[in-house]
Amino acid sequence: MTNSLICRLLCGVAFISSPAVAQSADSAAIPEMARVAKVFAGDWNTVEIMQHGKPVPDGTGRRGTVHVRVAGGGTALVSEGRSVGTVGGDLQWFITIWWDPSGKSYRFLTCFRTPADAGCELRGTAHWDGDTFVNDYEEVIDGKRTKIQDLWTDITPNSHTLTESHDAGNGVMKPYVVSHNTRQ
Repeated sequence: MTNSLICRLLCGVAFISSPAVAQSADSAAIPEMARVAKVFAGDWNTVEIMQHGKPVPDGTGRRGTVHVRVAGGGTALVSEGRSVGTVGGDLQWFITIWWDPSGKSYRFLTCFRTPADAGCELRGTAHWDGDTFVNDYEEVIDGKRTKIQDLWTDITPNSHTLTESHDAGNGVMKPYVVSHNTRQ
């Protein structure tokens, strides 16, 4: 009977304490990760309102969902999503963001899949510029290295805008893709 009582008590403690353990494992381990987790963690609906530098007619742009969570004991933010649309087609992605203390910046690993292509790459270094989250990187477009910048702006607890801008060749960044995200 004593063994049965001890087993019940231990099981009860484990059951009662398990949400606290799960919560601490899912919370950010360092302030830099806590800041991005506060803004981006959760479930989001996304709609692209501009693609290839042009506004998308209503109802034809990509629409989708994104799930963003803290992982690795609070050391990384993981984003997984999918969007589809008449303009832009099918897009699936997996993105991991982490804080690089030696570079004093955030790093990105991005994986994208479209019907025509798939792959992963390290993609940029990010930082906060006031209330704007900025990721700078380069891609080869039409055989030429192009500076690209992702800007997360208009950040509220329930929405934000992501703008991918490309260097037009003269140092001026022009919007190429714009997505608006709202919390589910």
